Amino acid sequence: MQNIVCLDLEGVLVPEIWIAFAEESGIPELKKTTRDEPDYDKLMKYRLAILKERGLGLKEIQATIEKVEPLEGAKEFMDELRSMTQAIILSDTFEQFAAPLMRKLGMPTLFCNKLIVAEDGSITGYEMRCEKSKYTTVKALQSCGFETIAFGDSFNDLGMIEASKAGFLFRTTDAIKRDYPQYPAFEDYGDLLAAIKEALKN
Repeated sequence: MQNIVCLDLEGVLVPEIWIAFAEESGIPELKKTTRDEPDYDKLMKYRLAILKERGLGLKEIQATIEKVEPLEGAKEFMDELRSMTQAIILSDTFEQFAAPLMRKLGMPTLFCNKLIVAEDGSITGYEMRCEKSKYTTVKALQSCGFETIAFGDSFNDLGMIEASKAGFLFRTTDAIKRDYPQYPAFEDYGDLLAAIKEALKN
């Protein structure tokens, strides 16, 4: 069977976009992420309500994203990973956010969601690519004859990690490490690559 690695984006390869925007805009309430709130729909409705209240839209968030750089070593990690095996980034971010970051990472394959944006640039909603997108995608890849190896840092990564032949946590919270001790947790790209190499042999 062929292997394919499925990985998260924010907190793993790039900083959390909403945290970067929270800092840039001076709105600390926007720092809440999927590490804090497992219910993604609830989290997005909370974020969109704050944007509406403050009169902020896509243009302001994109201006922040243009300044965001991948985490140190992330581009080199992706280059090395893609020289070893196929890899797909599975993210709950949005294509309108991710495009500049993909360019900085060497244009890896990304599956993500889409924002609904009004003519005036305000964000009115969002469309998920599919329900439980990371888990559903991993199961679909397996149905096509792939074996998956998955890693991420948040609650919404656990489904794809649990469904894969090997799964890892990367730069996650102490709470997630404590609650899911069965998954090796790494802080360093080199250690993570070594674990993936080992998993690819099996």
